[in-house]
Amino acid sequence: MAKEAAKSPNRRPVASAALALVAGCLVFAVLAALLVGVTNAVVVGGTRDSIVSAQEAAGYDADAIVVLGASVLPDGTPSQILADRVENAVELYKAGAAPKIIMSGDNSTVEYNEVLAMKDYAVSLGVPADDIFCDHAGFSTYESMHRAKSVFGADRIIVSTQRYHLYRALYAAHGLGLEAIGVAADRHTFAQQLWFDLREIPARTKDFFLAWLHTEPTFVGDPISLNQSGSVTD
Repeated sequence: MAKEAAKSPNRRPVASAALALVAGCLVFAVLAALLVGVTNAVVVGGTRDSIVSAQEAAGYDADAIVVLGASVLPDGTPSQILADRVENAVELYKAGAAPKIIMSGDNSTVEYNEVLAMKDYAVSLGVPADDIFCDHAGFSTYESMHRAKSVFGADRIIVSTQRYHLYRALYAAHGLGLEAIGVAADRHTFAQQLWFDLREIPARTKDFFLAWLHTEPTFVGDPISLNQSGSVTD
């Protein structure tokens, strides 16, 4: 009994430290959740009115329609989610919403080329190749918006992607000083939509801070004028 009594005081500092650690973790989790919730509310609430119909966008007189990249199939053709974005942009182009299209996606390796798949598909739908520019370094949504302004010199754009993705694309665009609206390319439903929605939550918080800090993209490069043939970017 005496030995047990002697040992018991030693357990109190350990228990207190464990409780403090748990409490600290809980506080951190609450603050992190609050940060994510607030930034998501700002991003979505601040851009909701900038998502318009194709009919409204037709008279916007943009410098370019920016199509955001997504996965490409092993045979080099666009996935369905990417095809919907391209088809949406082609319809806007044909309606006279903008004279040029910027295909912005990931071409970080020779083997993987989102922008070529996007351009080829748009050409097959009747868009002249000269009116399509390829942004090979659109490695993220934020970088695509940054490069539309800093590399291609656009001031006024229409963004083509799915609605869940448009909020942060438009928030980044506005934060970088672009006049931007978006038209949702919601032509199909996807089995992975819940995953897409969940993934957007931290992504909106990330892009909130990237836009706030005006973070430089991975590559900036030399300016490319939209007043020429898009073939210069092939």
